[in-house]
Amino acid sequence: MASDAAKAAVAQPAAAAPVRAGERIAAIDVLRGFAVLGILAMNVQSYSMVTAAYLNPVANDKLAGSGVWVWFISHVFFDMKFMSIFSTLFGAGMALMSERAAARGIPATGVHYRRQFWLLLLGLAHAHLIWYGDILVPYALCGFLLYSLRNLRPSRLLVGGFVMTVVTPVLFLLIAATIPNMPADARAALAAGWTPPAAVVEAEIATYQSGWLTQLPARSIAALELETFVFLMVFLWRSGGLMLVGMGLYKLGVLSARNSPAFYRRMASLGFALGLPVVLLGVLYNTRHDFAFEHSMFQGQLFNYVGSIGVFLGYVGLVMLAVQNGWLPALQRRLQAAGRMAFTNYISQSVICTLIFYGHGLGLYERVDRLSQMAIVVAIWAAQLLWSPWWLERYRFGPLEWLWRSLTYMRFQPMAVRPPA
Repeated sequence: MASDAAKAAVAQPAAAAPVRAGERIAAIDVLRGFAVLGILAMNVQSYSMVTAAYLNPVANDKLAGSGVWVWFISHVFFDMKFMSIFSTLFGAGMALMSERAAARGIPATGVHYRRQFWLLLLGLAHAHLIWYGDILVPYALCGFLLYSLRNLRPSRLLVGGFVMTVVTPVLFLLIAATIPNMPADARAALAAGWTPPAAVVEAEIATYQSGWLTQLPARSIAALELETFVFLMVFLWRSGGLMLVGMGLYKLGVLSARNSPAFYRRMASLGFALGLPVVLLGVLYNTRHDFAFEHSMFQGQLFNYVGSIGVFLGYVGLVMLAVQNGWLPALQRRLQAAGRMAFTNYISQSVICTLIFYGHGLGLYERVDRLSQMAIVVAIWAAQLLWSPWWLERYRFGPLEWLWRSLTYMRFQPMAVRPPA
């Protein structure tokens, strides 16, 4: 009878389940924590200022004094770099889950598509109810489209991913080439989108300094534009391409700190050496043209678009070196915890910042200069580095990680780290 039971247990397929704490790759969690904190340095500009100021720093009056240096530092070292790390890690996560499911003999496809479905719904709720600048919806859509490519060889994933990222620059250059021949009203509409007239700016400020219900239509319109037009122009190619790159880098062990220290030193050195000059050249180009829409709205963005790929790869190499060498171990432990709770930390950043800047909270929208915005960012970083390890000492998952996993696996996941005494 015992033999029959053992045979039945062997024949029974393993149940799909979340990754256990002991199976996690510390280097990936540290990198994810680094990314979720870094991305706030750019997102705070969208939480706190009119929409146009995110890409066009002269669209409002916050570039005076110290604001110039805050913009410069955030643009050169943060803009698109941390979002790129996130995209890469999202792709790596798809490859990692598929690999571990295959090792256990578990069909992973159904779990993956359920995971993306719930991420899409949670992202839509975030975008339309909290903050329009959500990245979860584009990630979910890319996850639906790209999952079937996960078994390609790393070289093909890397080449295909980087080729995908070229599509957006081509589209931008084609649009830029048509600007001189556009009808006057079309050019005026583009210019007004890049540098809105005072009445439009005042209306946006009034909206976001009002109550939540008053904000809702404007937030949904902005979110829908990102989920459709901007997705097809930018996110599909940039984020989707870097997801394929992430799959390839994961398969090569790059994101697990498994390569040699010399490899990561070269990766960091080349990434920064190739990327930073291109980003700085873009700063020079755009400032010399006073951020005029004919120069900066399309081709002017491409310097950072291209250069940020080198810079983000430099960051990856630097973080992997830090993990290998055990630099700043206390900070690494906190970053690792923040990375394990990246979903919760990302959404909590939106909740905290919209309560600070929007009218249903303190109503400080367009009332905080760029230097003060960064002070708020640093305070949130400190809070998340404190609460993430505190929480994970008591619970297996962050609150939203628990919700997402429970929905994905269609059963409530155990939360306590250890059974109660």
